[in-house]
Amino acid sequence: MTEWTTLPGLTPYPDAVGAMEARVADIHAGRAPEAVWLVEHPPIYTAGTSAREADLTDPGRFPVFATGRGGQFTYHGPGQRVVYAMLDLNRRGRDVRSFVAGLEGWVIDALAEFGLSGEIRAGRVGVWIARPDKPPLPDGSMREDKIAAIGVKLRRWVSFHGLAINVEPDLSHYDGIVPCGIVGHGVTSLVDLGLPVTMGDLDAALRVTFDRRFGG
Repeated sequence: MTEWTTLPGLTPYPDAVGAMEARVADIHAGRAPEAVWLVEHPPIYTAGTSAREADLTDPGRFPVFATGRGGQFTYHGPGQRVVYAMLDLNRRGRDVRSFVAGLEGWVIDALAEFGLSGEIRAGRVGVWIARPDKPPLPDGSMREDKIAAIGVKLRRWVSFHGLAINVEPDLSHYDGIVPCGIVGHGVTSLVDLGLPVTMGDLDAALRVTFDRRFGG
């Protein structure tokens, strides 16, 4: 059975990473069950293993943490649900691509609980929302906004880090980075899209849809 924990308040990022690393070691050793932690962080930028220095456009704005997860620069802050998924791929199948697709599908399932259609795009990890209400891009293609970022790390085939879904963060905080290195498209949130969804509402949707992708 996967153990679920919701951490109150704003959790300092280094504390979360240290706790995750300890939990991953315990899961691998059989001392603890798999876990999903639901967290909020103070405003920070994190740099994944593919982060480009030029994409940090305002380095003095918030603390910046290098992290071993995949991906580039992203933002965490109040109003954003960070989901740390510590799952044992030794028993779930050692397939990283399938695991990331499962995380994307989980987010899409949770968003569908609110009547929202999340989509994935080749070459752009994460979950996107089509914005026909916005002017198209210069090439005429429809603008899309990112609502969820995904970045994972594996240690001995146990996952950690995970995903971040925007409920009601200050979207201007993304201005200090090129989010995930993608230019042209923007970021959005559930509330920005006009949905009166609370953090508790999203947590309930994540809980009810988890078993469809990961069972247990």
